[in-house]
Amino acid sequence: MSEVTAIPSLDLKRYLGRWYEIARLPLRFEDDAATDITAHYSVNSNGKILVDNRCFDKNDRPKQAIGEARPIDETNAKLKVNFLPAALRWLPFTDGDYWVLKIDPKYRVALVGTPDRKFLWVLARESAISDSTLEDYLAEARRQGFDLTKLIRPRHTGREVSDAILKK
Repeated sequence: MSEVTAIPSLDLKRYLGRWYEIARLPLRFEDDAATDITAHYSVNSNGKILVDNRCFDKNDRPKQAIGEARPIDETNAKLKVNFLPAALRWLPFTDGDYWVLKIDPKYRVALVGTPDRKFLWVLARESAISDSTLEDYLAEARRQGFDLTKLIRPRHTGREVSDAILKK
């Protein structure tokens, strides 16, 4: 099987902002029944990318995971991300891969995966996309060798995990 390939280049400034999780492969650290999953990317004070993931878990409790990402080459399409507490991010072998495998020209829909094919996400700027668009992105995942038999499509109910909700 051929290697997983990222897009030739990613404009990080255009990639920043809020994304909704449309589909994913299972993650041990994310509830399979989680809803209203978002990821917000911004540049933090040290120039790295702040990753702020939020959702409601299966018990309807708000959850947040904060991480930090950095490009590993000049394409910016291959990143390393770390969700350990800031004081522990220096530990070796704790960074995860985050490769952008497909993105539309307007930066509205993205396919993100890992080179070992264990993790995959379809992200969009809106909480829903057409079935044909989703199938187009999943077809690219299949082409790159991802097994989609356990694909999860989280529900979006219109709610959002706000800063105020997290402070409660």
